[in-house]
Amino acid sequence: MVAKSNEESLDRLGQIAIQIGLGGLAPSQELVITAPVEALPLVRRITAHAYRAGASLVTTLFTDEQSTLLRFRNGNDAAFDKAAVWLHDGIANAYRSGAARLAITGGNPALLAGQDPSKVARANLAFSKASRPALDLITRHEINWTIVPYATSAWARLVFPDVSEDKAVDRLWDAIFAATRVDTPHPVSAWQEHEAELERRVRYLNEKNYAALQFRGPGTDLRVQLATGHRWLGGGTVAGNGIPCLPNMPTEEVFTTPHRDGTTGSVTSTKPLSYQGTLIRDIRVRFEAGRIVQATASAGEEVLHKMIETDAGARQLGEVALVPHSSPIAKSGLLFWNTLFDENAASHIALGQAYSTCIEGGDSMSPEQLGAAGANESLIHVDWMVGSEQVSVDGINAAGMAEPLMLSGEWV
Repeated sequence: MVAKSNEESLDRLGQIAIQIGLGGLAPSQELVITAPVEALPLVRRITAHAYRAGASLVTTLFTDEQSTLLRFRNGNDAAFDKAAVWLHDGIANAYRSGAARLAITGGNPALLAGQDPSKVARANLAFSKASRPALDLITRHEINWTIVPYATSAWARLVFPDVSEDKAVDRLWDAIFAATRVDTPHPVSAWQEHEAELERRVRYLNEKNYAALQFRGPGTDLRVQLATGHRWLGGGTVAGNGIPCLPNMPTEEVFTTPHRDGTTGSVTSTKPLSYQGTLIRDIRVRFEAGRIVQATASAGEEVLHKMIETDAGARQLGEVALVPHSSPIAKSGLLFWNTLFDENAASHIALGQAYSTCIEGGDSMSPEQLGAAGANESLIHVDWMVGSEQVSVDGINAAGMAEPLMLSGEWV
């Protein structure tokens, strides 16, 4: 559902998704799109811009939330241990053959909130295992890929519960167009300027080469050791196929790889986490020697426990990211209930799989070499927010001395 007044902005979103998000595509490159069925208007605009950019073939795989609910309401017990392995193998083969990936997000974050948590966990595990070959290519940035949003009615009603559905969707579109810089006179150049600023932060942090980060705030006193040979990234990157891309739109973060065995202390989430259709609120965890040894939540706790029991690496960190509280997402004052947005409103950590690109030379390392550097391995990669205007961050140098990096959520 898109208001007529938003059609031009929607087309501009499709344009920057191709030009900035995917780097314009390579000549005759294929594109695989995944999207909720409601996002068809954006899919069509992205498809048009992809072909204008020289794409040889655009293939879209749609998901339908009502069909997902029908599975949970009517499927037999064995159904929740199944995933379409054949489909995920095909997607991975497309990436290996050079296809780009574009995901459109906008599903209902609370879709599965009323379903059996054990069934949700089993279905998520089956999906994670089936999609691992494709995930490996994405986390290694072997291909150019990006994620962009679409304002579905279910998502809009959650963000704006006190207005009519039509008004909620319009307001969510306004927030999306602002966050993705579509509402600026020249979105492409606005993104280029923003990327340059993120790159400046990346250069500074890589020159500092901190050994660890220390987070302090209400309910948080967390020390995160960084992996051997870690490097910071942010904004765009150059994929293994040589194409520059911007993996997330919007993006406000700079991020790197922690040492999987080096996190200690306690941390409290500052925003709810939407995980596979379940909202998890007020997460509190304690780490010892890199692993979560205690985890609670005021809502969704059973799903949280199932998530960190996915595999051995699900209790350990694969990413740490810094985001100022003055980011446009945070300044909007909105809780988006969508990780793509909320992670760009606050500093965050991610449980599970590490990005090999955040290790110097990591793209050419074997899994054993990455593990020796401290990079984590897991079937999951789940970001959750730990920063706010009450959280400060220090960089700890090799000598153990602390230098202030962020004070009350802002860069020093």
